[in-house]
Amino acid sequence: MQHGNDNRLRQKSPHPYLSGNFAPIQHIQPLTPCLFTGIIPRELAGGEYVRNGGNPVANESLGRDAHWFDGDGMLTGVSFRSENEKGAIEPEFVNRYVLTDVFLSTVTSPAIRTPILPSIATLVNPLSSLLTITFRILRTLVLVLLSHLPGSKQAIRKISVANTAIVFHDGRALATCESGPPMRISLPGLETVGWFNGDSCEGESHAAAGLGFGGGGPLSFFREWTTAHPRVDPQTHELLLFHSTFAPPYVQYSIVAPQRHKSSYRDSGSNKAFNAAVPGIRSAKMMHDFGVSKTHTIIMDLPLSLDPLNLAKNRPVVAYDPRGRSRFGVFPRYQPERIRWFETSACCIFHTANSWHSSTADPVLGTERIESINMLACRLTSASLVFSAGALAAPVPTASVPAHEQEEEQCRLYYYNFCFDDDSANVIKHQWALSAIPFEFPSIRDSKLMSAAKNIYGCSVSDSSFGAALGRAVKMNALVKVDVETLIARGKRNPPTPVSGCVDTRSISEILDSEDANDPIKIFKMPEGWYAQESRFVPRHDGLSEDDGWLLSYVFDESQLQGDGECKPNATSELWIIEAKSMTEVVARVHLPQRVPYGLHGNWFSGHDIQSQRPIHRLRSMPSDEVESRPVSPMAQAWRAVRGVIEWALS
Repeated sequence: MQHGNDNRLRQKSPHPYLSGNFAPIQHIQPLTPCLFTGIIPRELAGGEYVRNGGNPVANESLGRDAHWFDGDGMLTGVSFRSENEKGAIEPEFVNRYVLTDVFLSTVTSPAIRTPILPSIATLVNPLSSLLTITFRILRTLVLVLLSHLPGSKQAIRKISVANTAIVFHDGRALATCESGPPMRISLPGLETVGWFNGDSCEGESHAAAGLGFGGGGPLSFFREWTTAHPRVDPQTHELLLFHSTFAPPYVQYSIVAPQRHKSSYRDSGSNKAFNAAVPGIRSAKMMHDFGVSKTHTIIMDLPLSLDPLNLAKNRPVVAYDPRGRSRFGVFPRYQPERIRWFETSACCIFHTANSWHSSTADPVLGTERIESINMLACRLTSASLVFSAGALAAPVPTASVPAHEQEEEQCRLYYYNFCFDDDSANVIKHQWALSAIPFEFPSIRDSKLMSAAKNIYGCSVSDSSFGAALGRAVKMNALVKVDVETLIARGKRNPPTPVSGCVDTRSISEILDSEDANDPIKIFKMPEGWYAQESRFVPRHDGLSEDDGWLLSYVFDESQLQGDGECKPNATSELWIIEAKSMTEVVARVHLPQRVPYGLHGNWFSGHDIQSQRPIHRLRSMPSDEVESRPVSPMAQAWRAVRGVIEWALS
């Protein structure tokens, strides 16, 4: 790889992901009533919208390596309190840190001024030397070790910062991150309960004693790491996850059966599976998401490695090979050993939007024959986003990509059809973009997940190409609804060029100019200077169509930035409730008491979800200062002094 002279873009300006509305916010508020304008739909009464994102608590060294995906998890929610079904709805704002081991250790160690964990930017930067990376990793190991020694108020047993997403399963809201198991959160106050290992959860009174994710043995610490995007089947209520690690078999697969719902497929006790090996993966990879249909699971083995052994090969820990192959492993939900691999051109996919199966029924035998598995995903033509999110210029490949495989820099909503007609050949029958516009952060109506949904929602940039957007902090000023049913049908009638083709080739401006009431793509463009975040759909009761409901998104007006690009101290955000059918009307605006930094993934929790939460025996809390009031021996005083010097040296 060749590297540009401006690899560290942040040298000439403040780090884009530590400034403006990306900058972390340290003010924490309990449930606080908010003013609003417009009419809040009754369907929101009793529910809560929650968004997760990285918010580094140790943030004094602003010249350090930093990445958008770094930072301690902070949850930001708006709860819609209502006394009864017909009572007034009062929105309440709340934000809290997720009290992970890393967070608690950081805030109780005053000498630590930078995050305990290495930044993703350090690991992906091609200019990071072996010495630099080794030092950052050793620093983390020393700080973790210190946390287990006398003088610590919080031992670091798990290194997850739980900063990526939040889901609801079987009476538990779970904050997720790739580097550990999920963390249970209490709604609506967003208090931290404890780690959930698939069998039991800290903080619950009747916790089972099973080992859960990872099992036992020396590698259990790594094998409990779970995807940040687990899936919950809306019919069987199973929780499906995968675990990506650095050692063979590299990817493992788990299904957590519900205890409160009887599975419609098989007895809930028999479809629990922890860390089943997924065969066929030959090296450690950066895997963020996967696809799940009602019948099959899709694992994505893409040419984006995440492997410490790369250092021995004089390569970055995270490396993308544009001449490699993208492999999609498709297997029946309960039988990963029956995986079939489908290969195509190199790409990166961080988020899938939906997966479902196509089948034909045999009226004689009364059985269903699977013809194909379908998947919608946000496909990137390179790994540039991994680098730009750390304010790094992407490396230029030294080996040329064949002309027929070269593609422009883009991220589009793609349709894949994995054909099962021929047991002897694995063929991707369809693989093309539904639209030419940039598209990321996909979401779907929850009840349509794993089935052939009509609509997918997402975010886009309307004022530039995706490639141009990568040259700065990625901010989204357009919310998009795509009628995927119509565009897939159109693509099958007149198939575009495989891989590089698009069904709808219009630009965002051309779509915005459309006066077609039945246009398969509808865009809500933010006012000038306003930016949105990932949206979530809330359906209307007794709605007449799949898109009859509202989108919820945090928004920010950047006119509140100062001349130096930083936010004014009194800057605030809003939660907009947008009518989803027409994508033209903001029906209500909740005025929040403070700003919400641009973050990652959120979710909508209904009043039923909140009321059905499992009982909590004990919440996580900040460590007590009681130990400080006890007499301290001279030996302990000496150790504290030594410890302080070590922490200061590593700060």
